[in-house]
Amino acid sequence: MNEALLRSLTPSVLGILVRRGADFAAAEDALQEALVEAVRVWPTDMPREPKGWLVTVAWRRYLDAARSDTARRRREDLVEEEPAPGPAPGVDDTLRLYFLCAHPALTPSSAVALTLRAVGGLTTRQIARAYLVPEATMAQRISRAKRTVSGVRFDRPGDVATVLRVLYLVFNEGYSGDVDLAAEAIRLTRQLAASIDHPEVAGLLALMLLHHARRSARTGPDGGLVPLAEQDRGRWDTAMIAEGVAILQAALARDRLGEFQAQAAIAALHADAPTAGETDWVQIVEWYDELVRLTDSPVVRLNRAVAVGEADGPRAGLAALAALDDALPRHTAAAAHLHERDGDLETAARLYAEAARKASNLAERDHLTRRAARLTQLRRTV
Repeated sequence: MNEALLRSLTPSVLGILVRRGADFAAAEDALQEALVEAVRVWPTDMPREPKGWLVTVAWRRYLDAARSDTARRRREDLVEEEPAPGPAPGVDDTLRLYFLCAHPALTPSSAVALTLRAVGGLTTRQIARAYLVPEATMAQRISRAKRTVSGVRFDRPGDVATVLRVLYLVFNEGYSGDVDLAAEAIRLTRQLAASIDHPEVAGLLALMLLHHARRSARTGPDGGLVPLAEQDRGRWDTAMIAEGVAILQAALARDRLGEFQAQAAIAALHADAPTAGETDWVQIVEWYDELVRLTDSPVVRLNRAVAVGEADGPRAGLAALAALDDALPRHTAAAAHLHERDGDLETAARLYAEAARKASNLAERDHLTRRAARLTQLRRTV
């Protein structure tokens, strides 16, 4: 079964169902049933037009559900004739669906969660990890969002800020998580930047490009994670970096600073340094100060503490870290790094091992485990 094909078809099929008059929650349920049917049927009877097949089956499931639910009979007057099997329109509805999911009836956090689950392709567990909440809590939030929009016509798109938040989280999951969604997030952000003039859209696009430019250097030949300071900068995509910097400079010139522009400025400073030792950490700390002012995010404060450790010494970084909740993701790994920089190899090795046990993905876990083993071995030889 070609799961990548099913995943690529999902947004456009969902868009067709919504355009034909289905409310979003019912359309998503019908499409999920069609996808299950595809998994069962396609391995032995692959249709010539997979997209048209999905539209037809999903539409039938939607009609069946509508007819069996008396509360939805009023919408049956809007139902058009069932589409015939065959080629379906090749319209890319993904970005439009992002806006429709950011419905004014939903709070921004609920809209982001619903979009990530229904359109972005992320699991409830991945979304919960991004929001730093338990999986059960996020499942309830998504269920409430679905109930809120059940029966609502999706004819009032939400705001740009919510859509940007969704695209940012999709990119992050694709860049560092289990599902490769980074390129898709960049594609959609390019579409958005081409359609509206908004400095934060430009800031997000610049941020994505600057991070994506380093992607090939983030892993070694064995698939292991390579930290930024140890990456081969000759493998960075200089053309993508130049594009990202140019977009960022144009956005900053408009003097309407937002968090994505500030994050992109930090990424640009890393990209501009010929070597890790030449990184302008003082200026990076200043940009983190701006980010703290804009977001007051505990994750931003944690990253700032690491930057302070580089700019002013590891003990200054540890002091900044001590003011934060040690339950924060990567708090233990940051403490290990700063203790290693301070020469306390015993504490650093212990914290790296502890951080490895808490790591959310295999690549990070392996990297931290190797770090702990290396320091333990180093202590034995000195």
